[in-house]
Amino acid sequence: MGRTDTPHDRGWLVGIIFFILGLGTLLPWNFFMTASLYFQRRLNTTEWSNGTSVERKEYYFNNWMTLLSQLPLLLFTLLNSFLYQRVSEMVRIAGSLVFILLLFILTAVLVKVPMEEDRFFSVTMATIWFINSFGAVLQGSLFGLVGQLPQKYSAIFMSGQGLAGTFAAVAMLLAIASEADSETAALGYFITPCMGTLLTLFSYLLLPRLEFAQFYLDRSGKYEAGTADELLKDDKPVENGKLNGHTNGSVPNSSPDKSDGPTEMELQSSPDKSKQAFLSLEPEEQKRGKASVVEVFKKIWVMAFCVTFVFTVTLSVFPAVTADVRTIFSGKWENYFISVCCFLTFNINDWMGRTVTTVVQWPGRDSRLFPVLVVSRVIFVPLLMLCNVQTRSYLPVYFPHDAAFTAIMALFSLSSGYFVCLSMTYAPQMVEPKDAETAGALMTFFLALGLSIGAALSFPLRAWV
Repeated sequence: MGRTDTPHDRGWLVGIIFFILGLGTLLPWNFFMTASLYFQRRLNTTEWSNGTSVERKEYYFNNWMTLLSQLPLLLFTLLNSFLYQRVSEMVRIAGSLVFILLLFILTAVLVKVPMEEDRFFSVTMATIWFINSFGAVLQGSLFGLVGQLPQKYSAIFMSGQGLAGTFAAVAMLLAIASEADSETAALGYFITPCMGTLLTLFSYLLLPRLEFAQFYLDRSGKYEAGTADELLKDDKPVENGKLNGHTNGSVPNSSPDKSDGPTEMELQSSPDKSKQAFLSLEPEEQKRGKASVVEVFKKIWVMAFCVTFVFTVTLSVFPAVTADVRTIFSGKWENYFISVCCFLTFNINDWMGRTVTTVVQWPGRDSRLFPVLVVSRVIFVPLLMLCNVQTRSYLPVYFPHDAAFTAIMALFSLSSGYFVCLSMTYAPQMVEPKDAETAGALMTFFLALGLSIGAALSFPLRAWV
């Protein structure tokens, strides 16, 4: 008689792997963003002497980095919706990780390679474009993969993503604290994501070998055949590439502590049981067909607007404006200020904001107050622009002190993480279960749209400071 109980995630190994996979998806963006001071120093955009800035050629590195990071995210998020049907999951995920690793190695090598400033800027921008293109395919594919497991693994995956920025900020602090010369510190900093990406690749390759992961991935691959009769005819094991190549299966999440239906042996021994098992995975409403994208959008448009607006506000000033804030103190603190008060503060509070939503979800999804609070975040744009941003041309400095900037950054990032997570959580709840996946795909698109709009707005906002 076959086993009816779901295998256990021994030692939480699958959970740890998905945490690492989540961490790996956002390492590229966060490591390039946190290293903005290295790139600005390499490009000689500004020299500081006795507290006075001496201008060189302005490359607007933070603005271009933000824009060329988010545009491929938008474009390749759309492309991935077509790729998943034509390219196996193994190729999309493992291939993306390999190319990201090679591009990080190139970035590390360039630390020691003398290069004319314009050429270095062009090579760096091209690297950022391609590394985030592969990152978008990687992220979309992994969201589909983790969606085949119980819901708590999606939360673990998101938690890993939330800590990617903190990981990058801590790595930068360690590089600065090493008191090595700038080249050696930068080299050590960029070797870190190489190791992190390699660990992510090994973790992904280990995943199909774990019994707990196999149970859900095998089940998803088999039931996607379309009918119970096809399941009964499938006597051969499914290859991992074909098995995991579908990122939008309709298998609902379930608790790993309960029985998840009959085993393959029981399916083969009883056609009636197999039919019942299939029907339990394909609800009656799914047989009537999924709603169109337009119909789903009409139900979730408020949440789509909210997630777009949150990221538009966030990316319009972070890091393009916030990374140019300067401390009023002198000494060693100048080296640590941006890493601590800008990047570390943002990432820790953004992660806390996302985590709070597991306990508190206010306002409710139908509350008119929710979009009002989201729109009210626009107040952070002028507040951050009025901090001690250097250099500046038009606006005065109203919040020169480091503590004021840090407090504004904390509230700015906390609200960003909180409202983004609420928007992404509420949207699938506003449609029927059969349309939850369409809602999730739409929300991912509008999330990327908000990032791109914010990146584009960062140019005029930085110029107006």
